[in-house]
Amino acid sequence: MITFMRTLLSTRFILTALAAALLIGLSACGSKDGKKPASQVAAKVNSEEISVHQINFVLGRSNAAAIPPEQAPRVRREILNKLIDQQLAVEQAVDKKLDRSPDVLMALEAARRDILARAFLEQIAAAQAKPTPEEAKKYIAEHPQLFAERRIYTIQEIVLPAAANIAGNLRDMIAAGKSMEDIANWLKAKDIKFMTGSATRPAEQIPLDILPKLHTLKDGQGLVLEKAPSVTVMRLVSSQASPVPEAVALPRVQQFLGNQRAGEAAERELKQLKAKAKITYQGEFAEGAPVPAPDKAPAVEQKKAASNIEKGVAGLK
Repeated sequence: MITFMRTLLSTRFILTALAAALLIGLSACGSKDGKKPASQVAAKVNSEEISVHQINFVLGRSNAAAIPPEQAPRVRREILNKLIDQQLAVEQAVDKKLDRSPDVLMALEAARRDILARAFLEQIAAAQAKPTPEEAKKYIAEHPQLFAERRIYTIQEIVLPAAANIAGNLRDMIAAGKSMEDIANWLKAKDIKFMTGSATRPAEQIPLDILPKLHTLKDGQGLVLEKAPSVTVMRLVSSQASPVPEAVALPRVQQFLGNQRAGEAAERELKQLKAKAKITYQGEFAEGAPVPAPDKAPAVEQKKAASNIEKGVAGLK
């Protein structure tokens, strides 16, 4: 099924919000103006105050809708304790003049730019029309492998460099029903380096360009995928039907389509802005400057290389 976070508070959102609060705190450090009304003060840390608004800001940037009402007080106190720890760290940083460090100043400026850019993109997203239930139903109907015909797949893989130029041989072996062990032994005899792997993944964790092909396979069948810089031999060991009812999928698909629409609108806007802007690349980035050759190491030897099944569509978020 579509992957969605259901934790009480997303750590990533909390850290992002706390980073924003840190930026504001450092910017305002030393200022005696703008003290919060007593009724809005949640805690005092030495001479500084932490307001209820700060807690609400962090809470608002988290997955607040997933928090049961009875747990809200505990979550708010946890946020306050994090803000207190943050304020103590800020005070020490300022006391040690770390706020004047070039690296810290650069990080603060980067955070400011990131926050402003995100605010602009969020404004674009908010202006987009919300996907209708009809649009979501159409998407569900066009992707049965994710919903009505959703399955959980157990897959074996062999990944090797495309430079080996043996995709045709591999297809012949798959068509002949050769086992993955037979294929691996054949590659060893040819002294071709490769990686093997296996995993059990639901449909939404399979790349969308591969899922339709995998969906047509019966248990025991395989296929060969060519996508530079690698070739992947994939065999479907087994699969289990696990359909998703339309009523369950509908709101999540609407959310996914909304995010997709917002992303496309932001991309269009940035493309237009870039076309109108005067951008001049300089130094090593100047037009005509030599570009380093790409790493020629085989993809299967790179530590960060990932198999097709490990790259899966991280879901419709």
